[in-house]
Amino acid sequence: MPIANSPTHTPQATTQCLAVDASCPGNPGPMEYRGVHLPSGKVVFRFGPMQGTNNIGEFLAIVHALALLKKHGASMPVYTDSKTALAWLRKQKCGTKMAQTAENADLFAIVARAEAWLHHNDYSDCPVRKWDTTAWGEIPADFGRK
Repeated sequence: MPIANSPTHTPQATTQCLAVDASCPGNPGPMEYRGVHLPSGKVVFRFGPMQGTNNIGEFLAIVHALALLKKHGASMPVYTDSKTALAWLRKQKCGTKMAQTAENADLFAIVARAEAWLHHNDYSDCPVRKWDTTAWGEIPADFGRK
């Protein structure tokens, strides 16, 4: 699975790609995530809120984007600003330290489904790339809650 970031991968306003991000005030807290189509600025998916962590939301947002693209037979890059989610994606495993409880069982079921999807699907035609916030500004999927 390609994960890249270089000057040749600089997204432009006309670049066909998705940008994903999560928000979670508190850790854990009410977590949500979304994906935005870069050229149009349109929110193409949104999930939450539900109790979780920001890193879990970032990971799930990437997998959601990849699954959505595959479902629609589309291929384009997916951008994330999360180094942690990229590391978990490489391992195809959510590395959260959040304890599983009866209250968050639904979230952990979603995480398990996402991990299984990664293990059983080829998504190599949709490279996941690191968004360079310093050079490009906030990722377009940002919730603006910093």
